[in-house]
Amino acid sequence: MNRAGHPEHARHGRDRRARLLPARPGKPRVDGPRPTTAVVGGGIAGLAAATALAERGVAVTLYERQPYLGGRAGGWPTRLRDGTPVTMSRGFHAFFRQYYNLRALLRRTDPGLRRLTALPDYPLLHADGMRDGFRRVPRTPPWSALGFAALSPSFTVRDLRRMDPVAALPLLDVRVPEIYDRLDHISAHDFLDAVRFPARARHLAFEVFSRSFFADPRELSAAELALMFHIYFLGSAEGLLFDVPRAPFPSALWHPLADHLRRHGAELRTSTAVDHIAPVPGGGYRVATDRDERSHDTVVLALDTAGLRHVVGRSDRLGDAPWRERIARLRNAPPFLVTRLWLDRPVAPGRPGFLGTGGFPTLDNVSVLERWEDEAAHWAARTGGSVLELHAYAVGARTPRDVEEKHLIEQLHRVYPETRGAAVLDVRHEWRADCPLFPVGGYRGRPAVRTPDPGLVVAGDLVRTGLPVALMERAATTGFLAADALLERWGVRGVPLWTVPDRGRSALLRGLAGWAGSPGRRAGRRQRG
Repeated sequence: MNRAGHPEHARHGRDRRARLLPARPGKPRVDGPRPTTAVVGGGIAGLAAATALAERGVAVTLYERQPYLGGRAGGWPTRLRDGTPVTMSRGFHAFFRQYYNLRALLRRTDPGLRRLTALPDYPLLHADGMRDGFRRVPRTPPWSALGFAALSPSFTVRDLRRMDPVAALPLLDVRVPEIYDRLDHISAHDFLDAVRFPARARHLAFEVFSRSFFADPRELSAAELALMFHIYFLGSAEGLLFDVPRAPFPSALWHPLADHLRRHGAELRTSTAVDHIAPVPGGGYRVATDRDERSHDTVVLALDTAGLRHVVGRSDRLGDAPWRERIARLRNAPPFLVTRLWLDRPVAPGRPGFLGTGGFPTLDNVSVLERWEDEAAHWAARTGGSVLELHAYAVGARTPRDVEEKHLIEQLHRVYPETRGAAVLDVRHEWRADCPLFPVGGYRGRPAVRTPDPGLVVAGDLVRTGLPVALMERAATTGFLAADALLERWGVRGVPLWTVPDRGRSALLRGLAGWAGSPGRRAGRRQRG
């Protein structure tokens, strides 16, 4: 137990200023006939929604088009040329300590999070050879940001003198949704230009974040960038170090959670694609799949952007017309490439498990999987080789795929020269283009959890929450919020949530940020510009 009086409320983090959103009061479980809910989508958002609902007695049916759970953090079996069975995925994911709600979901089956392991640093490499990292950076704001600037070789005294501190003041008091009112109208690239952020530091400290949205900084809303800065630098004391699963995603995360859901009576229908959903006269919904049709009292749409557009576009009576039109306008981020290589020799002993890169044409990071994943470690120990993974985010849509695949490996040779002479025993190239784009001016057009129909809710990392969360944590948080909206209908207790602080930590800095954002101050800056 903790000060909130219920074990579900445990924060399990170091930041004493983390914000608790207590569970809405109600009955612990559904009594009487069990209501039924269709959760459409088996990624993090759908799993969070299904878990909260099933634990409280709702009869959940989860529909997932793929044969595996986990969505963009999922994995599937494949076989190497030598006959070795291995698990392939869509690429590396960092489980940051600020991901309170995602980690709460994982604690359902792993209370001590022993299936995660900490990486010792978040190292960064610029194409010109400059190196950086976050291991020595203080974790408590504002010393985190000041410490990074002081310790990083990407900042020089001359660079700091050139920066425009007034233009940077919005970063000091990030609140949601106010930050979107202030910065959603400009791109991350233009915002950093206005701040006159040093070029090399921009590559390492900011574009790492913007490209984690699978978007070019020229397309990404500056509000999303500012939110990331708040979550990791000036808003949270959890720092920028992170954990990774000790085993492939399915065995470490999703198979145990699937068993947990089944124990609570949920039905998991993988390899089942939902085509359309129709409201039923008198209440409820008819969910049509590529296999059959079933009726449910309520629906959670926990789909990626393309999937949501497809299902809503085929369901002409869901929500209302303006809501359907907003869904139709949602955009996908550019394509990205994940290349995994099984090499016949190891990389140099000092290579980190994960390396972020900046200033390269398309290479965004390199993972040495045997440093932390058991399956890769067993293969490397048996063969004497290495298992490497390369990411290229936001690849040009017109780039020939075979050309980019070769180019990505050539960039690896620049980063880790010892790989030039290595033979590639096997390779997998995963091309995807299904991540949401958070474009300039796009915030108000994104769906919220609640829809015009109280029996229909939406969850996923594309959803507006009014909370300082992003990426996988936004997916988990909106999944719990979607479940909460439905539980309210039945008078059942909601889900407690934690977030990083919902405003800047210093009253003085908040005051400065408010002054910079005042209408008169903004008008004056426009006139001088």
